[in-house]
Amino acid sequence: MKRIPIIAIVFISNTLMAATTTSRASLNLLLRRPPPKKSKFFSSSHFRPSTFSKSYSCPIWSSSFNFCLPPRSTSTLPLRHFSSSPPSMSSAVSAAVTESEIVSSNPLLEDFDFPPFDSVDAVHVRPAIRSLLQQLEVELEELEKSVEPTWLKLVEPLEKLVDRIGVVWGIINHLKAVKDTPELRAAIEDVQPEKVKFQLRLGQSEPIYNAFKAIRESPDWSSLSEARQRLVEAQIKDAVLIGIALDGEKREEFNKIEQELEKLGHKFSENVLDATKKFEKLITDKKELEGLPPSALGLFAQAAVSKGHENATAENGPWIVTLDAPSFLPVMQHAKNRALREEIYRVYLSRASSGDLDNTAIIDQILKLRLEKAKLLGYNNYAEVSMATKMATVEKAAELLEKLRSASWAPAVQDMEDLKSFAKDQGAAEADSLTHWDITFWSERLRESKYDINEEELRPYFSLPKVMDGLFSLAKTLFGIEIEPADGVAPVWNSDVRFYRVKDSSGNPIAYFYFDPYSRPSEKKGGAWMGEVVSRSRVMAQKGTSVRLPVAHMVCNQTPPVGDKPSLMTFREVETVFHEFGHALQHMLTKQDEGLVAGIRNVEWDAVELPSQFMENWCYHRDTLMSIAKHYQTGDTLPEEVYKKLLAARTFRAGSFSLRQLKFASLDLELHTTYIAGGPETIYDVDQRISEKTQVIPPLPEDRFLCGFSHIFAGGYAAGYYSYKWAEVLSADAFSAFEDAGLDDIKAVKETGQRFRDTVLALGGGKAPLKVFVEFRGREPSPEPLLRHNGLLAASA
Repeated sequence: MKRIPIIAIVFISNTLMAATTTSRASLNLLLRRPPPKKSKFFSSSHFRPSTFSKSYSCPIWSSSFNFCLPPRSTSTLPLRHFSSSPPSMSSAVSAAVTESEIVSSNPLLEDFDFPPFDSVDAVHVRPAIRSLLQQLEVELEELEKSVEPTWLKLVEPLEKLVDRIGVVWGIINHLKAVKDTPELRAAIEDVQPEKVKFQLRLGQSEPIYNAFKAIRESPDWSSLSEARQRLVEAQIKDAVLIGIALDGEKREEFNKIEQELEKLGHKFSENVLDATKKFEKLITDKKELEGLPPSALGLFAQAAVSKGHENATAENGPWIVTLDAPSFLPVMQHAKNRALREEIYRVYLSRASSGDLDNTAIIDQILKLRLEKAKLLGYNNYAEVSMATKMATVEKAAELLEKLRSASWAPAVQDMEDLKSFAKDQGAAEADSLTHWDITFWSERLRESKYDINEEELRPYFSLPKVMDGLFSLAKTLFGIEIEPADGVAPVWNSDVRFYRVKDSSGNPIAYFYFDPYSRPSEKKGGAWMGEVVSRSRVMAQKGTSVRLPVAHMVCNQTPPVGDKPSLMTFREVETVFHEFGHALQHMLTKQDEGLVAGIRNVEWDAVELPSQFMENWCYHRDTLMSIAKHYQTGDTLPEEVYKKLLAARTFRAGSFSLRQLKFASLDLELHTTYIAGGPETIYDVDQRISEKTQVIPPLPEDRFLCGFSHIFAGGYAAGYYSYKWAEVLSADAFSAFEDAGLDDIKAVKETGQRFRDTVLALGGGKAPLKVFVEFRGREPSPEPLLRHNGLLAASA
């Protein structure tokens, strides 16, 4: 995830598949104005989503291809429920309600402690945003008139102002990602231009910009803490990147580009979701599904029931296959029916590339506008704009990608040879012509043969409740925190969503988080991500408290429970949960009290994957894995020999998996450095050209993967997808500190974990990430641990 500008921000929606998605008070805060007796808005004492409403997702291959309420305890935060909002309104009823009536009883504009996710409807969006923007315009004008180059007169009122829009936009943007409806889309689309207009107005405020520059140029600059200096420097840089230095027609042109890019990003994401939802394949003959495990058949039957086939069963069908990951992946891994695999693969790779949902023109327009934006700002290409707020430079990123590519190529070629040889030994008719829809299937067969591991046979050992218990136990060991269920404390958007309280070793609450684990193809976008709900902040602390506590949400798309079985997870889904929890830990365990650099805020995008990828390493740690891997029926622990095979299989096809990520990263950089929309090459020509060096089997001529590449066209990874590999170097090296200390030495593990918490997790964006890493590790990062973990060190040498 990238460092999102603090002023220009609040507003950047997220997803990555994310970005997925990209990460999200009050009239009482009007300067020099006494508070009203009863505010309909959020006071400074209340929660609000991040001004960096950024969400995070796992790498594409892992999410698309491979892969309880105790009594209330003493808290620094009140746990009052929002209870006075009206029930959700149907479209028919809402049509008869006036906008003024909706404003007066709008849950988005009421005072609350936790967002009223259960009460917000599409009908509330337009009046809430418009009413709020009107008030914020007044606040901004007053701030500009009274601003002084001091923390009290500049930074604190600015943080409060930004907080206001952050909470409201954060709620509706989150609901769009997890509970999408046509009505909600239409409402967001209507107010989005007004929101972006205010975003630009705020980001291009010259009085605020000049005040920040005055702070930097003042005699007191050297006495400011490093965190405050970083905050000021970031504000100045972000203001420049949002066009503060542009005058007249150039600024007007820049603002039009920003409006259009926001609109195009939303449309791209919607097209991917709609194209994914649109495809359904009804199967009535069980022979077509030969090889599929019972868990997949149960899921397909459950999908059929939801589509009106009331008597569908796992045994007798009918079954419905979709493009959602829990459906798509089992087909690619296990279906003996090669024609079915080919059909599903081709449809998946052509999502959002035809008809009304075609993203091709949208991609070209996005790339064209990004280049125009870069030129207006004085850069040669958009990649340079992206790198302006990252650790790396375009050259350094390209250098790392090539180093890893050269180390991965020969092992990836050998992977393919091994696959062909194995398929031939098994008498496969397609052995001499293996292609894209065969790779995953035969890889799974080879893995089962080589390591005697069947992923489906492992599922019963990874039930979601046990995985979460083990994850929380690990967090206690490493970081000295307790995590307890707090369901019912905060409203949720779906009955499957869980809510948790995080406490320190003394039993005091220090954070909260939501967890939405299951796939819901009809309303929830794919992928996995973590997002801010609110950040830690001194300025936003409640009266009588010193700091506001952070709140996060974790969203996954794993296999839901089927019948009376709990959610039984693949090992890849286990890794995904650990990954997103790593992001959440950096958000929740920050010790920064300056809200604008707390947690993940102001952390350079190419460093922010460090904690998430670091946590994945613990899935292979024996004690951790054995605490998680308990058979959901018998309680038996995963056999020791199976663990050893799982560990050995860690580097299985590592070259191939590495190349896949490097292809995405290299394609992203190429499109944002040299590609010219409307030039001699199409985006698909670029894809084919990059693939020559990054894919052992060239993509199909009709491959339209780019039309679903939400990370870079609808999320925050534009010219930043390399960040996964950049941060992987950091995370592997960080984990090697625990290996050096001794993974079996619990005392050493706890001491190293505390040091990791006090640096990587605590310092947030208040210190440069390289300094943070050196403070933890004692030296600068090395790529060797990553290559060693992936079994590629010899190839690199």
